[in-house]
Amino acid sequence: MLSASRLAFLLRSRWTYGLVAAACVLPRLAALLSERGQILAAYTEKSDDFARIFLADGTFGLIPGQPSAYTQPLYSFFLIPIYWVLGRHWEAVGVAQILVALLAALLVVRVGRRWLSPAAGLLAGLIATLHPYLVWHDIHLNREILDTALAAGVVLLALGVAERRTVRGALGLGALLGVAVLSNTRLILLPVAVGLFLVALRGDRRRAAVLALVVLLGAAAVVVPWVVRNRVEVGCFAVTTDARALWKANNVNTYETLSHNRNWIDNVPPYPNAPPTPEQAGDDYRVNGHTTIVDECAQMTFFQDRVFEFWQQHPGEKVKLAVQATGMFLDPRAFETNNADVTGTSLLSVMRRWVVPAYMIPLYALSLIGLVVVRRRVALLAVILLAYNTGAAMVFAGATRYRVPFDFLFALLAAAAIETLIARRRQRRGSGPVGAAPAGAAAIEAGPPTP
Repeated sequence: MLSASRLAFLLRSRWTYGLVAAACVLPRLAALLSERGQILAAYTEKSDDFARIFLADGTFGLIPGQPSAYTQPLYSFFLIPIYWVLGRHWEAVGVAQILVALLAALLVVRVGRRWLSPAAGLLAGLIATLHPYLVWHDIHLNREILDTALAAGVVLLALGVAERRTVRGALGLGALLGVAVLSNTRLILLPVAVGLFLVALRGDRRRAAVLALVVLLGAAAVVVPWVVRNRVEVGCFAVTTDARALWKANNVNTYETLSHNRNWIDNVPPYPNAPPTPEQAGDDYRVNGHTTIVDECAQMTFFQDRVFEFWQQHPGEKVKLAVQATGMFLDPRAFETNNADVTGTSLLSVMRRWVVPAYMIPLYALSLIGLVVVRRRVALLAVILLAYNTGAAMVFAGATRYRVPFDFLFALLAAAAIETLIARRRQRRGSGPVGAAPAGAAAIEAGPPTP
């Protein structure tokens, strides 16, 4: 067991951040070297195609000369400067994404140190960054790599605005939320959720309402230019025109498809006689050189209408889908969206089947304790964000990759629980806590610890 002096040494800011940085970077570097042949050859997604077409032709789309809005743009914006400056190489992408994962880990530490305690910040940073799913997932091409860092930044700023209640802070928070929307359209109502968090806190409700409005304006200031771009270049106001993905998660075949062999919504039978999507047209262009004109705005409207019809005509089926999505979303096992073999004997399959649940089940249990011992505003924000993310899964579909950007909230709550449990155990033995004050009730009443 660590002595008091060694624990105090580790809880110094620079050593805490250094330890968490090493825990973040070293496992991911090992995973990157192991997976280097797969980084750009497998598990890729259409944001990579957008980035390559943009650098080759100057068109943000999937076919030269045809602008598109068939994806959330932020991850492509992230890849474009990397490819432009360093080339499309596994080393460049892998290192850049590890740096993003490092940023996320350090933000978690900062939130923990500021709103729980130095010890809880260290624990939360280690727990969050050593997430066995993320160690593998973070090094591959996936847009969720940005979501974790953005979500951690939103939590840090939201708690700061709740404390200081400044218009400037609310505007910055809103702008960051707008960036998060451009990263993931599932977060399109997250600025509203964060605004409700500010209003729900004790204090001057009128001031809180003003700050919530400023948050919405800040988010709109970031999102609106992209929406207007899509109206001008693509033909419709939209963050993304990929409504077909929402339809695949909301039709009469979805429940049955997802009920068998852990299939994903990509296995849902296609809509009869549907025209090619922009993604399919892009694949045809890359393979055969064919240029197909696609009216993606018309497709967006068509599939949105089909989704609304499904909700209206089959409400019971939608309830079944929502329950199914919630189970898939919160499943401690790793649920893949690429139909990966989860029953095999490979190391990756074993990790998904055994290691990830061994990590998540205690994390869930400790988080329930953490909700009781952390400050009210921390618990409230965590509940709102986790409820929002779960609600988005109920509307769309549930999978591990959609949950993990917010798993750091479980890490923060679990860290507070661990610290409190250790402190109480020591108190029962007749000795006081070693190192920083616990994140329990006594520490809460004492006010925030020094960062």
